[in-house]
Amino acid sequence: MKKKLMSVLLAGAMVASLAACGEAGADTTATTSSDNTGAKTETTAASSDTASSAGAVRLLNGKPEINDQMQALAAKYLEETGNTLVVETIGGDTNASDELKKMYQADNMPDIFVIEANQAANWDGMLADLAGEEWTNKTGFELVDSSMGTIGFPYTVEATALGYNADLLAKAGVDPASLTSPAAWQAACETLDSKKDELGITAVFGWCAEPTNLGWSSGTHVFGQYLDAGLKADDTTYIDLLNDGGKIDEARMKKFAEFIGMMNQYSDPSLLIDGTYDNQVAGFKEGKYVFITQGNWCVTSPSDVNFECGFAPYAFEDGINTIIAGPPSYWVAYANGNVDGAKAFFNWCAGDSAQNILVNDAGLVSPFDDCQYEAVNPFYKSMNSYITAGNYSGWHTMLKKDGLQNQTCNVFADYAKGKFDADGFVSTMAQVISSYYAQ
Repeated sequence: MKKKLMSVLLAGAMVASLAACGEAGADTTATTSSDNTGAKTETTAASSDTASSAGAVRLLNGKPEINDQMQALAAKYLEETGNTLVVETIGGDTNASDELKKMYQADNMPDIFVIEANQAANWDGMLADLAGEEWTNKTGFELVDSSMGTIGFPYTVEATALGYNADLLAKAGVDPASLTSPAAWQAACETLDSKKDELGITAVFGWCAEPTNLGWSSGTHVFGQYLDAGLKADDTTYIDLLNDGGKIDEARMKKFAEFIGMMNQYSDPSLLIDGTYDNQVAGFKEGKYVFITQGNWCVTSPSDVNFECGFAPYAFEDGINTIIAGPPSYWVAYANGNVDGAKAFFNWCAGDSAQNILVNDAGLVSPFDDCQYEAVNPFYKSMNSYITAGNYSGWHTMLKKDGLQNQTCNVFADYAKGKFDADGFVSTMAQVISSYYAQ
């Protein structure tokens, strides 16, 4: 099935410039496999004696939910190669790109860090060209920049839509396959809401529009549904319009706004306005919410949940039946850092030992053709069914002007607080976007 997934993705014109979320975190926690700062210093200092000429490598991990698995990866790398990988994880609610700016200003850059495709220009001349490395022969998902060359190492394929608890839907008599129109969604929400006590749920949606901590989610992933829902993976209609001076299709945005308005209505009020990522994910895992506005990264292990997970589309227009799927943000090598060490790690990471940890333990979906492991991620079955059927859209939200999400997320928040109606959402979004592109 893994081979089938990759062959379909490769055949589907999912160009290498596509990227996905750089999950956010809170404060930056630097850890190694020994999990304490003192050990980190000792391990790094000792690496010159025990490691090969590649030396120690610092990696900034932007996915706090797989920190433990990344520490295991570092330990395995040391065991097999003698080289030290120091993993520094951003946890909680701090944006990875913001943290990188601070690290750059402090002259404390990691050797490997994460970027989204539209952030490549911010690092022009500062990223190593990885062309010709062994791992590039195993995937079609490397990030290639016209001026800098092959700069991005893809570490997983991810998907996002409205994640659901299949058991709760079945208990309520709602078929997720029917959720391909606004009318079907409205009917489903009414049914689920009327059975809250019977189902034991707090709300239909686990949706959080709080901009400070979850702006990366609303401003990127949810906004991305306006750009791509219902489109083929290579259809750039709305991202092209957006990048042409910040233009939007107001008719499409109005339908999108009405759908978001429905989500606002049937969401947990406390989560919607003041929640956090941890609150949102915990509520979904505990069965408090039927739907969640995240991707397959929010539930990584079969042991995380006791129910079947699936994806339903943001069907704000009749007939929308796609999820967004493709590579996420990429790992890149800092040109002024330990480039040889980063290249050595990437080549090892594309191999069997690393893929075993990333797929079987971290719940990621491998982007490498020769990976023998099928993802254990609870969303994988649903994700794969969309992809193999060709019902997936591109991650074009990552090609918008960098930083736009910090503006659009506030529009989602104000809408959730009832400051305007759907028409006001459209006009405000149009004004905010055009102003940002005019800067």
